[in-house]
Amino acid sequence: MGYCTDWCTTKADEIYHNTEWGRPLHDDRKQFEFLMLEVMQCGLSWQLMLKKRAIFHQCFDNFNFNKIARYTATDIKRILNTPEMIRSERKIKAVIQNARAFLRVRKEFGSFSTFLWNYTNGKTIF
Repeated sequence: MGYCTDWCTTKADEIYHNTEWGRPLHDDRKQFEFLMLEVMQCGLSWQLMLKKRAIFHQCFDNFNFNKIARYTATDIKRILNTPEMIRSERKIKAVIQNARAFLRVRKEFGSFSTFLWNYTNGKTIF
């Protein structure tokens, strides 16, 4: 398979490119994961996010926004002390605050996916 860019330099990059990148998504948990990967990525490379994805899953309860919304200072400390984790307290706090906001959106719209897809009347825009 040909690649549209030359950034696929690892197996993780290739898997992400071939199975996730640019695909329409309607799953709230997965949408939350991608948004939080963007939070963690700020100032860093996307390849690093893919490399650390398993650590993020471990630290953030597989991106379970219901659990993350209830995180406390103890959880922030646990995450900051996890080996291989990006040690940015501000980013970790942002993930927690975003989980709380995510729940408010879900409460109002029924799902985060519905909220997002309403902007395009449920259609993919190319």
